[in-house]
Amino acid sequence: MRRPIRLRRFRAGDAPACHALCRRAVHIGAAAAYTPEERAAWVPPGPMPEGWPDRFRGQLAWVAQAGRRLAGFIAAGRDGHIDLLYTDPDFTRQGIARRLYARAEAELAGLGLSLLTTEASLVAQPFFAAQGWQTEARQSVIRRGVALTNFRMAKRLGGCPVTPGR
Repeated sequence: MRRPIRLRRFRAGDAPACHALCRRAVHIGAAAAYTPEERAAWVPPGPMPEGWPDRFRGQLAWVAQAGRRLAGFIAAGRDGHIDLLYTDPDFTRQGIARRLYARAEAELAGLGLSLLTTEASLVAQPFFAAQGWQTEARQSVIRRGVALTNFRMAKRLGGCPVTPGR
């Protein structure tokens, strides 16, 4: 039986649970797309990094909760850059990422922004494309000496298409 999902604003005390969820999403949810070495470079084993809570400072962030358990979260800058969007592997294919994303897009549009950007993983790229985003470039980023493939993506709000290269 699925538990009802409730969206709420991120609170500072959510940072450890968000980090644990991020680790699960990368090491379990992205296992088919990235090698163990790539996943360890993306989110290394061990305790939550000291600076992790700072990633949420000044961001518009929401979490999806199923009872007391975190099912997903999103964080976006007021500049329209979606920095983090993760769903716990136990809650995939339940519309959680879509609901979190819709909440973020509505609030960002309410700020008067006309362009949203992100760097989407191999796993997230199809999700963003399904939300009307366009891929601007496939890129390779280096994390802890390991190359990770992702996609620079953008979405114009208000129905205007994104022009490649902006």
